[in-house]
Amino acid sequence: MDLEGALRRKTLRAGHRLLVVVLTAIVIWAVWQVRTVAIPILLGVFIASITIPPANRLVRQGMSRSLATTVVWLGMLAVISLLVLLLVPVTADGIGELRTNLDQFTVYLQEAAAKVGLGERRVADLTAQAKQWLSDESGRLAGEALTGVRTTGEIAIGAVLALVLGVYFTHGGSHLFGWLVDLAPVAARAPLRSGASVVFHVIGRYVRGVAVVGFVDGFFIGLALWILDVPLAIPLAVLTWIGAFLPIVGAFLAGLLAAIVAFVAKGWLVALIVVAVTIAIQQLEGHILAPQIYGRALDLPAAVILIAIALGSTLAGIAGAFLAAPLVSAAVALLQHRTVPSDQGS
Repeated sequence: MDLEGALRRKTLRAGHRLLVVVLTAIVIWAVWQVRTVAIPILLGVFIASITIPPANRLVRQGMSRSLATTVVWLGMLAVISLLVLLLVPVTADGIGELRTNLDQFTVYLQEAAAKVGLGERRVADLTAQAKQWLSDESGRLAGEALTGVRTTGEIAIGAVLALVLGVYFTHGGSHLFGWLVDLAPVAARAPLRSGASVVFHVIGRYVRGVAVVGFVDGFFIGLALWILDVPLAIPLAVLTWIGAFLPIVGAFLAGLLAAIVAFVAKGWLVALIVVAVTIAIQQLEGHILAPQIYGRALDLPAAVILIAIALGSTLAGIAGAFLAAPLVSAAVALLQHRTVPSDQGS
Protein backbone atom coordinates (compact mmCIF):
# COMPACT_ATOMS: atom_id res chain seq x y z
CA MET A 1 0.00 0.00 0.00
CA ASP A 2 2.86 2.37 0.88
CA LEU A 3 4.58 1.49 -2.40
CA GLU A 4 1.43 2.23 -4.34
CA GLY A 5 1.01 5.57 -2.55
CA ALA A 6 4.64 6.56 -3.19
CA LEU A 7 4.25 5.68 -6.88
CA ARG A 8 1.08 7.74 -7.10
CA ARG A 9 2.76 10.75 -5.46
CA LYS A 10 5.71 10.53 -7.86
CA THR A 11 3.34 10.29 -10.81
CA LEU A 12 1.42 13.35 -9.63
CA ARG A 13 4.66 15.31 -9.14
CA ALA A 14 5.89 14.34 -12.61
CA GLY A 15 2.54 15.27 -14.12
CA HIS A 16 2.57 18.60 -12.30
CA ARG A 17 6.04 19.45 -13.58
CA LEU A 18 5.18 18.39 -17.13
CA LEU A 19 2.04 20.55 -16.99
CA VAL A 20 4.08 23.54 -15.81
CA VAL A 21 6.57 23.03 -18.67
CA VAL A 22 3.77 22.83 -21.24
CA LEU A 23 1.97 25.87 -19.84
CA THR A 24 5.24 27.81 -19.73
CA ALA A 25 5.92 26.98 -23.39
CA ILE A 26 2.40 28.10 -24.32
CA VAL A 27 2.78 31.34 -22.37
CA ILE A 28 6.16 32.06 -23.99
CA TRP A 29 4.70 31.44 -27.44
CA ALA A 30 1.72 33.68 -26.72
CA VAL A 31 3.93 36.43 -25.29
CA TRP A 32 6.19 36.26 -28.33
CA GLN A 33 3.21 36.85 -30.63
CA VAL A 34 2.35 40.10 -28.81
CA ARG A 35 5.84 41.02 -27.61
CA THR A 36 5.45 44.74 -28.33
CA VAL A 37 2.79 44.87 -25.60
CA ALA A 38 4.04 41.96 -23.50
CA ILE A 39 7.48 43.44 -22.79
CA PRO A 40 6.05 46.65 -21.22
CA ILE A 41 3.70 44.50 -19.15
CA LEU A 42 6.62 42.38 -17.91
CA LEU A 43 8.60 45.52 -17.16
CA GLY A 44 5.59 46.87 -15.27
CA VAL A 45 5.51 43.69 -13.17
CA PHE A 46 9.25 44.01 -12.51
CA ILE A 47 8.82 47.62 -11.42
CA ALA A 48 5.89 46.68 -9.21
CA SER A 49 7.99 43.97 -7.55
CA ILE A 50 10.16 46.80 -6.23
CA THR A 51 7.40 49.22 -5.24
CA ILE A 52 4.77 46.87 -3.77
CA PRO A 53 6.73 45.74 -0.65
CA PRO A 54 7.35 49.30 0.69
CA ALA A 55 3.78 50.27 -0.21
CA ASN A 56 2.47 47.26 1.74
CA ARG A 57 4.56 48.28 4.76
CA LEU A 58 3.10 51.79 4.67
CA VAL A 59 -0.42 50.35 4.41
CA ARG A 60 0.22 48.11 7.45
CA GLN A 61 1.27 51.23 9.35
CA GLY A 62 -2.15 52.77 8.73
CA MET A 63 -1.68 54.68 5.47
CA SER A 64 -4.27 54.41 2.73
CA ARG A 65 -3.35 52.45 -0.38
CA SER A 66 -3.54 55.50 -2.63
CA LEU A 67 -1.35 57.60 -0.36
CA ALA A 68 1.16 54.76 0.11
CA THR A 69 1.42 54.32 -3.66
CA THR A 70 1.93 58.07 -4.11
CA VAL A 71 4.63 58.26 -1.44
CA VAL A 72 6.54 55.25 -2.77
CA TRP A 73 6.46 56.41 -6.38
CA LEU A 74 7.36 60.01 -5.60
CA GLY A 75 10.26 58.79 -3.47
CA MET A 76 11.47 56.41 -6.19
CA LEU A 77 11.22 59.08 -8.90
CA ALA A 78 13.08 61.56 -6.70
CA VAL A 79 15.93 59.10 -6.11
CA ILE A 80 16.13 58.21 -9.81
CA SER A 81 16.12 61.88 -10.82
CA LEU A 82 18.90 62.66 -8.36
CA LEU A 83 21.02 59.78 -9.64
CA VAL A 84 20.44 60.83 -13.23
CA LEU A 85 21.48 64.43 -12.49
CA LEU A 86 24.60 63.28 -10.64
CA LEU A 87 25.77 60.42 -12.85
CA VAL A 88 24.54 60.85 -16.40
CA PRO A 89 26.54 64.02 -17.29
CA VAL A 90 29.78 62.52 -15.93
CA THR A 91 29.13 59.20 -17.65
CA ALA A 92 28.24 60.83 -20.98
CA ASP A 93 31.42 62.93 -20.87
CA GLY A 94 33.46 59.80 -20.22
CA ILE A 95 32.12 57.77 -23.16
CA GLY A 96 34.33 59.60 -25.65
CA GLU A 97 37.39 59.10 -23.47
CA LEU A 98 36.51 55.43 -23.08
CA ARG A 99 36.41 55.07 -26.86
CA THR A 100 39.84 56.74 -27.07
CA ASN A 101 41.21 54.32 -24.49
CA LEU A 102 39.89 51.36 -26.47
CA ASP A 103 41.56 52.69 -29.62
CA GLN A 104 44.85 53.08 -27.73
CA PHE A 105 44.50 49.55 -26.40
CA THR A 106 44.06 48.33 -29.97
CA VAL A 107 47.31 50.05 -30.91
CA TYR A 108 49.09 48.33 -28.01
CA LEU A 109 47.76 44.99 -29.18
CA GLN A 110 49.03 45.65 -32.69
CA GLU A 111 52.48 46.52 -31.37
CA ALA A 112 52.56 43.43 -29.14
CA ALA A 113 51.46 41.18 -32.00
CA ALA A 114 54.14 42.65 -34.27
CA LYS A 115 56.79 41.83 -31.67
CA VAL A 116 55.84 38.14 -31.69
CA GLY A 117 56.12 37.89 -35.47
CA LEU A 118 52.72 38.85 -36.82
CA GLY A 119 53.09 41.26 -39.71
CA GLU A 120 51.82 44.79 -39.19
CA ARG A 121 49.56 44.50 -42.26
CA ARG A 122 48.07 41.25 -40.99
CA VAL A 123 47.48 42.73 -37.53
CA ALA A 124 45.82 45.78 -39.06
CA ASP A 125 43.55 43.52 -41.14
CA LEU A 126 42.58 41.47 -38.08
CA THR A 127 41.90 44.64 -36.13
CA ALA A 128 39.73 46.03 -38.92
CA GLN A 129 37.82 42.75 -39.10
CA ALA A 130 37.27 42.76 -35.33
CA LYS A 131 35.99 46.35 -35.43
CA GLN A 132 33.69 45.50 -38.32
CA TRP A 133 32.39 42.46 -36.45
CA LEU A 134 31.70 44.54 -33.34
CA SER A 135 29.96 47.15 -35.47
CA ASP A 136 27.83 44.51 -37.19
CA GLU A 137 26.97 42.83 -33.88
CA SER A 138 26.04 46.16 -32.31
CA GLY A 139 23.77 46.89 -35.25
CA ARG A 140 22.26 43.41 -35.06
CA LEU A 141 21.57 43.71 -31.33
CA ALA A 142 20.06 47.13 -31.78
CA GLY A 143 17.89 45.79 -34.60
CA GLU A 144 16.76 42.82 -32.53
CA ALA A 145 16.05 45.08 -29.57
CA LEU A 146 13.66 46.99 -31.83
CA THR A 147 11.99 43.85 -33.22
CA GLY A 148 8.32 44.62 -33.42
CA VAL A 149 8.96 48.25 -32.47
CA ARG A 150 8.79 50.29 -35.65
CA THR A 151 9.04 53.86 -34.45
CA THR A 152 10.47 55.95 -31.66
CA GLY A 153 6.88 56.70 -30.70
CA GLU A 154 6.22 53.02 -30.00
CA ILE A 155 9.30 52.86 -27.77
CA ALA A 156 8.08 55.90 -25.84
CA ILE A 157 4.58 54.44 -25.59
CA GLY A 158 6.03 51.15 -24.30
CA ALA A 159 8.06 52.95 -21.63
CA VAL A 160 5.06 55.03 -20.54
CA LEU A 161 2.88 51.90 -20.50
CA ALA A 162 5.39 50.09 -18.29
CA LEU A 163 5.44 52.99 -15.81
CA VAL A 164 1.65 53.37 -15.79
CA LEU A 165 1.20 49.64 -15.26
CA GLY A 166 3.81 49.74 -12.49
CA VAL A 167 1.77 52.42 -10.70
CA TYR A 168 -1.46 50.51 -11.28
CA PHE A 169 -0.01 47.19 -10.08
CA THR A 170 1.32 48.93 -6.96
CA HIS A 171 -2.09 50.39 -6.19
CA GLY A 172 -4.52 47.72 -7.35
CA GLY A 173 -2.52 44.71 -8.50
CA SER A 174 -3.96 42.43 -5.83
CA HIS A 175 -7.52 43.25 -6.90
CA LEU A 176 -6.66 42.67 -10.56
CA PHE A 177 -5.03 39.34 -9.79
CA GLY A 178 -7.97 38.30 -7.63
CA TRP A 179 -10.36 39.11 -10.49
CA LEU A 180 -8.25 37.06 -12.93
CA VAL A 181 -8.06 34.10 -10.53
CA ASP A 182 -11.84 34.16 -10.05
CA LEU A 183 -12.19 33.55 -13.80
CA ALA A 184 -10.46 30.18 -13.41
CA PRO A 185 -12.20 26.96 -12.25
CA VAL A 186 -12.57 26.71 -8.48
CA ALA A 187 -10.17 23.76 -8.23
CA ALA A 188 -7.43 25.72 -10.00
CA ARG A 189 -7.66 28.91 -7.94
CA ALA A 190 -5.54 27.82 -4.98
CA PRO A 191 -2.69 26.48 -7.16
CA LEU A 192 -2.81 29.67 -9.25
CA ARG A 193 -2.53 31.88 -6.17
CA SER A 194 0.26 29.76 -4.75
CA GLY A 195 2.20 29.65 -8.02
CA ALA A 196 1.77 33.37 -8.69
CA SER A 197 3.00 34.14 -5.17
CA VAL A 198 6.15 32.09 -5.79
CA VAL A 199 6.82 33.74 -9.17
CA PHE A 200 6.27 37.27 -7.85
CA HIS A 201 8.46 36.58 -4.82
CA VAL A 202 11.31 35.24 -6.96
CA ILE A 203 11.12 38.11 -9.47
CA GLY A 204 10.98 40.66 -6.65
CA ARG A 205 13.98 39.22 -4.86
CA TYR A 206 15.85 39.02 -8.15
CA VAL A 207 15.22 42.62 -9.20
CA ARG A 208 15.93 44.07 -5.76
CA GLY A 209 18.92 41.77 -5.34
CA VAL A 210 20.45 42.73 -8.69
CA ALA A 211 20.02 46.42 -7.91
CA VAL A 212 21.67 46.10 -4.48
CA VAL A 213 24.46 43.72 -5.54
CA GLY A 214 25.17 45.81 -8.65
CA PHE A 215 25.36 48.96 -6.52
CA VAL A 216 27.81 47.32 -4.12
CA ASP A 217 29.95 46.02 -6.99
CA GLY A 218 29.92 49.37 -8.77
CA PHE A 219 30.69 51.31 -5.59
CA PHE A 220 33.69 49.25 -4.54
CA ILE A 221 35.09 48.84 -8.06
CA GLY A 222 34.66 52.58 -8.64
CA LEU A 223 36.30 53.30 -5.29
CA ALA A 224 39.26 51.06 -6.18
CA LEU A 225 39.64 52.80 -9.55
CA TRP A 226 39.50 56.21 -7.85
CA ILE A 227 42.13 55.20 -5.27
CA LEU A 228 44.38 53.90 -8.07
CA ASP A 229 43.80 57.18 -9.93
CA VAL A 230 42.38 55.37 -12.96
CA PRO A 231 40.34 57.71 -15.18
CA LEU A 232 36.63 57.15 -15.85
CA ALA A 233 36.03 55.68 -12.40
CA ILE A 234 32.41 56.91 -12.24
CA PRO A 235 31.40 55.80 -15.79
CA LEU A 236 32.97 52.38 -15.17
CA ALA A 237 31.16 52.10 -11.83
CA VAL A 238 27.86 52.92 -13.57
CA LEU A 239 28.57 50.34 -16.28
CA THR A 240 29.34 47.78 -13.55
CA TRP A 241 25.94 48.45 -11.97
CA ILE A 242 24.17 48.15 -15.34
CA GLY A 243 26.15 44.99 -16.10
CA ALA A 244 24.76 43.36 -12.95
CA PHE A 245 21.43 42.98 -14.75
CA LEU A 246 23.16 40.58 -17.16
CA PRO A 247 24.48 37.89 -14.76
CA ILE A 248 28.01 36.59 -15.49
CA VAL A 249 28.20 38.31 -18.90
CA GLY A 250 27.79 41.83 -17.55
CA ALA A 251 30.32 41.37 -14.75
CA PHE A 252 32.90 39.98 -17.18
CA LEU A 253 32.47 42.82 -19.69
CA ALA A 254 32.55 45.53 -17.01
CA GLY A 255 35.69 44.05 -15.46
CA LEU A 256 37.32 43.78 -18.87
CA LEU A 257 36.62 47.44 -19.66
CA ALA A 258 37.99 48.54 -16.29
CA ALA A 259 41.18 46.52 -16.85
CA ILE A 260 41.65 47.96 -20.37
CA VAL A 261 41.25 51.55 -19.16
CA ALA A 262 43.64 50.89 -16.27
CA PHE A 263 46.19 49.35 -18.63
CA VAL A 264 46.07 52.25 -21.09
CA ALA A 265 46.20 54.92 -18.38
CA LYS A 266 48.52 53.35 -15.80
CA GLY A 267 50.20 50.28 -17.26
CA TRP A 268 50.25 46.54 -16.62
CA LEU A 269 50.74 46.69 -12.84
CA VAL A 270 47.69 48.82 -12.14
CA ALA A 271 45.66 46.80 -14.66
CA LEU A 272 46.55 43.58 -12.82
CA ILE A 273 45.58 45.21 -9.51
CA VAL A 274 42.22 46.20 -11.02
CA VAL A 275 41.68 42.64 -12.26
CA ALA A 276 42.56 41.27 -8.80
CA VAL A 277 40.22 43.72 -7.07
CA THR A 278 37.40 42.91 -9.49
CA ILE A 279 37.83 39.17 -8.97
CA ALA A 280 37.94 39.62 -5.18
CA ILE A 281 34.75 41.68 -5.21
CA GLN A 282 33.02 39.14 -7.47
CA GLN A 283 34.05 36.32 -5.13
CA LEU A 284 32.71 38.18 -2.10
CA GLU A 285 29.51 38.86 -3.98
CA GLY A 286 29.11 35.26 -5.16
CA HIS A 287 29.84 33.57 -1.84
CA ILE A 288 28.64 36.06 0.79
CA LEU A 289 26.53 38.94 -0.48
CA ALA A 290 24.43 37.43 -3.28
CA PRO A 291 23.25 34.32 -1.34
CA GLN A 292 22.02 36.56 1.48
CA ILE A 293 20.19 38.96 -0.85
CA TYR A 294 18.93 36.66 -3.59
CA GLY A 295 18.17 33.62 -1.47
CA ARG A 296 17.06 31.07 -4.06
CA ALA A 297 15.94 33.74 -6.53
CA LEU A 298 18.88 33.05 -8.83
CA ASP A 299 19.89 29.57 -7.74
CA LEU A 300 20.78 28.46 -11.26
CA PRO A 301 23.92 26.93 -12.79
CA ALA A 302 26.06 29.39 -14.73
CA ALA A 303 25.53 27.41 -17.96
CA VAL A 304 21.75 27.72 -17.63
CA ILE A 305 22.01 31.49 -17.12
CA LEU A 306 24.27 31.90 -20.15
CA ILE A 307 21.96 29.82 -22.35
CA ALA A 308 18.94 31.78 -21.11
CA ILE A 309 20.63 35.12 -21.89
CA ALA A 310 21.65 33.89 -25.34
CA LEU A 311 18.11 32.70 -26.13
CA GLY A 312 16.59 35.86 -24.70
CA SER A 313 18.83 38.11 -26.80
CA THR A 314 18.07 36.04 -29.91
CA LEU A 315 14.31 36.20 -29.40
CA ALA A 316 13.88 39.76 -28.13
CA GLY A 317 17.21 41.54 -28.39
CA ILE A 318 18.57 43.55 -25.47
CA ALA A 319 15.24 43.49 -23.60
CA GLY A 320 15.16 39.70 -23.89
CA ALA A 321 18.70 39.42 -22.55
CA PHE A 322 17.78 41.45 -19.47
CA LEU A 323 14.51 39.59 -18.88
CA ALA A 324 15.85 36.07 -19.50
CA ALA A 325 17.51 35.32 -16.15
CA PRO A 326 14.63 36.41 -13.88
CA LEU A 327 12.03 34.66 -16.04
CA VAL A 328 14.00 31.41 -16.08
CA SER A 329 14.55 31.72 -12.32
CA ALA A 330 10.82 32.16 -11.82
CA ALA A 331 10.06 29.17 -14.07
CA VAL A 332 12.53 26.96 -12.16
CA ALA A 333 11.07 28.09 -8.83
CA LEU A 334 7.60 27.25 -10.12
CA LEU A 335 8.77 23.79 -11.17
CA GLN A 336 10.26 23.21 -7.73
CA HIS A 337 7.16 24.49 -5.97
CA ARG A 338 4.85 21.68 -4.95
CA THR A 339 1.16 22.36 -5.02
CA VAL A 340 -0.05 18.76 -5.19
CA PRO A 341 -1.92 18.04 -1.92
CA SER A 342 -0.96 14.36 -1.95
CA ASP A 343 2.71 15.36 -1.58
CA GLN A 344 1.99 15.70 2.13
CA GLY A 345 1.10 12.09 2.33
CA SER A 346 -2.00 9.99 1.87
